[in-house]
Amino acid sequence: MRVLVTGGAGFVGGNLAVSMATQHPDWDVIAFDNLHRLGSELNLPRLDRAGVGFVRGDVRSSDDLAAIGAFDALVECSAEPSVLAGVGDSPEYAVETNLFGAYSCLEHCRRHGAQLVFLSTSRIYPVGHLRSLHLDESEARFVLAAEQILPGSSARGIAERFPLDGFRTIYGGTKLAAELLIEEYRVTYGIPAVVNRFGVIAGPWQMGRVDQGFVSHWVLAHWFGLPLRYLGFGGTGKQVRDLLHVADAVELIDLQLRDPERWDGAIVNVGGGVEHSISLVELTELCVDLTGRTTTVAADAGEGRPGDVPLYISDCGRLEQLTAWRPQRDVRAIVGDVVDWVRDHEGELERVVAT
Repeated sequence: MRVLVTGGAGFVGGNLAVSMATQHPDWDVIAFDNLHRLGSELNLPRLDRAGVGFVRGDVRSSDDLAAIGAFDALVECSAEPSVLAGVGDSPEYAVETNLFGAYSCLEHCRRHGAQLVFLSTSRIYPVGHLRSLHLDESEARFVLAAEQILPGSSARGIAERFPLDGFRTIYGGTKLAAELLIEEYRVTYGIPAVVNRFGVIAGPWQMGRVDQGFVSHWVLAHWFGLPLRYLGFGGTGKQVRDLLHVADAVELIDLQLRDPERWDGAIVNVGGGVEHSISLVELTELCVDLTGRTTTVAADAGEGRPGDVPLYISDCGRLEQLTAWRPQRDVRAIVGDVVDWVRDHEGELERVVAT
């Protein structure tokens, strides 16, 4: 099988390409990336060692994709993932990459009769509705109340039936628009496709920033002594997200690639769920424990950033009906693996962090 991984030098794409080439030596795995994200070039040696072919190109360019030739499956990992994309600046790159790039990928899947595995996001769920959830408050985190009003919301988290009307950031809007386009291509042209609405994926090789990849960002800040802030929601750091180890995400995608008919048409939330969730203040305590280092964490009780929500947890009930796959790595293992990675690559990462 010939598999094309767009965004293949990025966090998820790089881990996926390396794993596929290692687990399936008879597969031809190609990583396709424009190296736009700072630090993505650090993935190139590990791709090469795993026997992954690398092509520098851009999903916005039909010619770049055409140069790859025929393939059997495409895993669309390329995206501008920042929730701040377009805030105070042009949304051009985000729109062209996330929406027009998805269109280019769909066209090439259509031409070659290839399967599409699409990495979408929990950010397709509207900010206003997420902010209206009924929350309780413990000493260290916000907690979903047992009784909720909106459909698709419960103490388990957010399910796919959650309302989709309203603002969701440029990032979330472009990913939802791509989801809609995928369904049209799937029905019209018979392209087997699965959409994974991932929550927070974390693990080694994520070049975390303040606007995306907060687990790695938090670990890097502790390791290198960089200042952090609890933004908005009282400045207490009680915001909560569920975490999924990138290795668990890769294992699910592997299942989907090996059984395209079973997964065709599926649109599923994928995350760690309540059992694998953490608040920022809890993450700070865990980082101190695992790194043995501290840093300053300021409290900013202001309005926070556009698109921020106090809590998001994935309800993966639909996914669990389709597969026996379940997350295997807990929060401590996820953060511990990031710490080990930072320790092992301190010199390289220090240059990236300082840029």
